[in-house]
Amino acid sequence: MQLVDAHCHFDFPVFDGRRESILAQAAKQGVRALVVPGVRRADWSRVAALGHPECGIWYCLGIHPWFVEEHSPDDLAALKEALSLQPEACLAVGECGLDALKGDISAQEPWFRDQIDIARDLRLPLVIHSVKAHDQVHRALNQACWSSEALVHGFSGSYQQARKLIDLGCFIGVGGVITHQRARKTRETIARLPLEALVLETDAPDMPPAGIARGQNSPTCLPVIFDALVQLRREPPEALAAALLANVARLYRTDAEKLCAGP
Repeated sequence: MQLVDAHCHFDFPVFDGRRESILAQAAKQGVRALVVPGVRRADWSRVAALGHPECGIWYCLGIHPWFVEEHSPDDLAALKEALSLQPEACLAVGECGLDALKGDISAQEPWFRDQIDIARDLRLPLVIHSVKAHDQVHRALNQACWSSEALVHGFSGSYQQARKLIDLGCFIGVGGVITHQRARKTRETIARLPLEALVLETDAPDMPPAGIARGQNSPTCLPVIFDALVQLRREPPEALAAALLANVARLYRTDAEKLCAGP
């Protein structure tokens, strides 16, 4: 079994001094690769330095909605320039998006739209943060005539919202929320969605599975999320794992064997 953590903040300081041991433990559990999203320009160099495909670490660059106010239009130009260089380990634009619970969503929207345009111009996938904003995210993508690959990470919306996003080419990120019995709506949604639209993620160190303390989530928890997904779905575990691997490779427009080429 080969699992890929499609969205993990492995650059965060909480992992300092522990990355090698975490990667080794995760590899023993079948986690073959992870993708690290950049969230602000100040962190891009740190994220890029972490990227090593031979170690199974890939990354993205973007401006997260929580941090739009600390950026200027020059940062968008710098983002496009950095992505235009096509670094080997860089797979997508993101993390970008909208958050109705933190900050001013009307101020976030122009930044999201600009990053949609960058992804379209450079023919790159998108990694999207969407909190209580799935309808607005759908509208922005639809108005941009988006019909390519995008990850709506940490999804916790309705089945109807998910289907609308999938129709635009989005993949749905399945994270630790499905391990919580109280997350009935999300669990039922993930159980009903087409398998070809799902990818696994931890969002570590955030979004911990049940039984994991806040801030202690890591790529080693991905098998716990996979096991919870097995319980929700009808597919045999081997078929489910194979499909998830194919999905994440398709999302990030790369070959599954290349994606998982780390030790």
